[in-house]
Amino acid sequence: MIGERMKIQRKIKGYSITKLASLAGVSKSYLSYIERGIQKNPSLQILSKVAVRLDTSIEYLMGEQSDPSVNFKRKIDKEWEDILKQSIDEGMSKEDFLQVRDYIMYKNWKEGS
Repeated sequence: MIGERMKIQRKIKGYSITKLASLAGVSKSYLSYIERGIQKNPSLQILSKVAVRLDTSIEYLMGEQSDPSVNFKRKIDKEWEDILKQSIDEGMSKEDFLQVRDYIMYKNWKEGS
């Protein structure tokens, strides 16, 4: 399921597997294994990298959400904007945000299992 959804979203974006691999910082062969169902259990870190580049969510790729763009339809309220601006002003990078998000998602997953 993950591979099928990834491939569909990749094609919608008009990306070749090479382009997506480059954008996400993941090897082309690994993405190919996921899409072909050879690799059925990619890490949350890999899924996060791919989901961001496909403008979707890990939940969508894993089949837990039906709409691939649900997370991107929500508006960011003023408080979130202020938090993000302050964090960026204090030197937090996109990679830092992604690592924090990945950790929280992993922690929530671990607590739920």
